[in-house]
Amino acid sequence: MGKAKSKPPILTLTPEQEREATSVIKRFMEVRFELQLGSFEAAEILELFTREIAPHYYNRAIFDVQTVLKDRFESIESDLWALEKS
Repeated sequence: MGKAKSKPPILTLTPEQEREATSVIKRFMEVRFELQLGSFEAAEILELFTREIAPHYYNRAIFDVQTVLKDRFESIESDLWALEKS
């Protein structure tokens, strides 16, 4: 399977985080599907998730933060209006 790196990853991991994630993938595949992957195969799966799936979670997190901040700013604005002297 050829690598099609059409888009850069939206998130990057430290080398230690990559090793840990690769290890988790290898364990999961072995326990769940009785497949023994090498580090290279597990890294390829991690790269797939980083490029194709992680952006959806990232964008959702940004949207959720925007919603929370909007609500908080509206609350602060309301509190400031309540403090205004007539």
